[in-house]
Amino acid sequence: MAEKNVEKNVEKNVEKSDGLAAVRRALEPEPRLMEGVVRTDREWEGKIFSVEHLLVELSDGSRDWREIVRHHGGAGVVAVMGGRVCLVRQYRVALGQMTLEIPAGKVDPGEPRDVCAARELTEETGLVAERLELLTESYGAPGFTNEHTSVYFAHGLTQGASRPDEGEFVGVVWVDVEDAVEAIRQGLIQDAKTVEGILAAKAYGML
Repeated sequence: MAEKNVEKNVEKNVEKSDGLAAVRRALEPEPRLMEGVVRTDREWEGKIFSVEHLLVELSDGSRDWREIVRHHGGAGVVAVMGGRVCLVRQYRVALGQMTLEIPAGKVDPGEPRDVCAARELTEETGLVAERLELLTESYGAPGFTNEHTSVYFAHGLTQGASRPDEGEFVGVVWVDVEDAVEAIRQGLIQDAKTVEGILAAKAYGML
C-alpha cells in the first residue's frame, strides 16, 4: 500500500508533457540552494590537478568550508570491432587493484576534447578512428571536483601500433559487448567513464 501511495505522489509531481523542458527548469539556479564563494585558498598545485579550500556563504547567511579538486578533465573512447569492445587493462594504485577501462586520458590545456580522445586511443591501443562521435559527458564527483569527462564512439577503426606514455604499462583486451554489459551489472567493470560510455552506446543502439 505504501509503495502505491509513493507512486501516486510521484505521478502528481511529474510534468509528463514537458519532457526535457522540466529537466532544464530543474537545472536553473535557485537562490535558496546557491553558495557564494567568500575566499579561495590554493592549498596544493600538481601537474594533473590542484586543491583549493573555499570559504562559502550559504543562502541563510551561514558560512562553511569546501575542499575542491580542480582538474583539466579527460576524454575516452568506446571502440568496437566485430561485436567486441576494446578495454584497457591496468593496475590502479589508488584502488590497489586491476581495472578494465575504455581507452582514455587527461586533456592537455587548450587541447580539443576529441583530439585528446583520438590521441589516447592510438597511444594506448594502436587503434585509429576515421571519426569520433560524442556519446556522453559527465562530472564524476561534483561534490568535490570539477573533473569533466567526454566519451566518444569510434567509427571506421583500423589497427596500428600503440605507443604508451613513458611509465604507462597497460594491456588491451577485447570483450564481447553483451559480456561487457553483464560485467557492469555484476560490478566487475566499475570505472565510471567506462560504465557510462558502454551503457550510453548500448542505449543509443550503437552496440
